[in-house]
Amino acid sequence: MGFSEAPELQPLIFGLFLSMYLITVLGNLLIILATISDSHLHTPMYFFLSNLSFVDICFTSTTIPKMLWNIQTQSKVITYEGCIIQMHFFTLFIALDIFLLTVMAYDRFVAICHPLHYMVIMNPRLCGLLVLVSWIISVLHSVLESLMMLQLSFCKVLEIPHFFCELKQLIQLACSDTFLNNMVMYFVAMLLAGGSLICILYSYSRIVFSIRGISSAQGKYKAFSTCTSHLSVVSLFYCTGLGVYLSSAATHSSQSSATASVMYTVVTPMLNPFIYSLRNKDLRRVLKILKY
Repeated sequence: MGFSEAPELQPLIFGLFLSMYLITVLGNLLIILATISDSHLHTPMYFFLSNLSFVDICFTSTTIPKMLWNIQTQSKVITYEGCIIQMHFFTLFIALDIFLLTVMAYDRFVAICHPLHYMVIMNPRLCGLLVLVSWIISVLHSVLESLMMLQLSFCKVLEIPHFFCELKQLIQLACSDTFLNNMVMYFVAMLLAGGSLICILYSYSRIVFSIRGISSAQGKYKAFSTCTSHLSVVSLFYCTGLGVYLSSAATHSSQSSATASVMYTVVTPMLNPFIYSLRNKDLRRVLKILKY
């Protein structure tokens, strides 16, 4: 159903989302290109960052192009198969986002709390393994949710009050018993998002404790400055995601939930490259070179 039925608002919505999508893709592609092209950025932190940028491109590409196509063709139709596929890949990439942010928190924890052993602990084999495990768990999760969704029955024509096929919305619209689907959805969400948040908070509590032990103010600033970009992205992702579910629970409005979802599905992936490039001198230097 998108955001509005008003025809006069469709060009504005189209232009706004097209601009945000292009900025997201371009910004994240530049991050990937910068980390590949400069040997000084061949470190665990930038390896995880380039993976996060790739996932963010895929994340937004599962929803925005279809919405733009619907506005352009003045048709809001999506097939049953297309809806399941969109839901599958959205679930996959949002789980990957969560895992990569957790892995990056662990990377910062090792860098600050165990600086002398950083390159030994965060060796290429472990970094590759962490990303691989993140992919495997995310794929298994999305396959599980998709298979369970296929067991539900739906009416022939449905109106989805959202701008994409979200798991929660589809479960609510099913005609058959959804108790098991709801249980699995909430359990996995608590396990993935809750477990990830606990790991991130634990990592940063240890980081803060280590920074307090540094005697010089300059040393404290230098140590904490390596975490600010990641901490900003984590705060933005979790605060917006939590805000979506709290707002939808408070208002019980699908339309307000769809509008709030834009924050973590579109705005956060768009801002990530800006946050990392503005807060990181090495990345800014390489991006300036790439411009010329």
